[in-house]
Amino acid sequence: MIVNSTELQNNFGKYLMLAAHEEIIITRNGTEIAKLTAVKETFTGETSKEQVIEWALEYGTEGKKATYEEFLQLNQETEDRYEYIDGEIYWLSSPKTAHQRTITELFGIFYNHFQGKGCTPFVAPYDIELRRTTENINIVQPDIMIICDLDEHLNENDYYKGVPSLVVEVLSKSTQRKDLIKKLDLYMSCGVEEYWIVNPENMEVTIYHFEENNISSSSTYKNGETAKSFIFDGLGAEISRIFKK
Repeated sequence: MIVNSTELQNNFGKYLMLAAHEEIIITRNGTEIAKLTAVKETFTGETSKEQVIEWALEYGTEGKKATYEEFLQLNQETEDRYEYIDGEIYWLSSPKTAHQRTITELFGIFYNHFQGKGCTPFVAPYDIELRRTTENINIVQPDIMIICDLDEHLNENDYYKGVPSLVVEVLSKSTQRKDLIKKLDLYMSCGVEEYWIVNPENMEVTIYHFEENNISSSSTYKNGETAKSFIFDGLGAEISRIFKK
């Protein structure tokens, strides 16, 4: 995990607990300055394709370290869905009904809003490649994303290689730690402008606006309110509609 020094200072207790499970790289102004890690035995060695697949199945949504090449090999060898964040593989389990119902309602709102406006809503599965650096390549599948530069960043194989303007993650118990911490930091650091975290359990939506690789604004909306975008004028979603049963 990579976290900036301000975020670490404001939430040191949280990151101290997380350090027991994974290495935390601390940055200042985009430069790595320190490392927070647990005291534990480490080892090195080559990793086989079979080991990578075994790790992914054993650990489920928990990350397992692997190289980017090992991740690509895994993706070629299986039909399962995976994400690759900061050198760790995450298996994407099959979502439950509440999760999919929420995505469907929100995607419908986005689809209607962006008709004829030059931006296109997409829904998972759809790989998004985000680079912290030239070497640090991440592959994620946001639940929903708004892409406004599609034609400019399609490669010869019809894959999008740009950065979405807005991404949405709908929380579940198996993914909320990753969505609330790892993905928030990744999206903030890689040029995403707005991040919606949608929580079906407590029926809330939190929206983050990112500027210059930091959080510039955030708002949380509850039942009876309308979640409003920071970057798209007129884009709003009634909470009661998003979580309609």
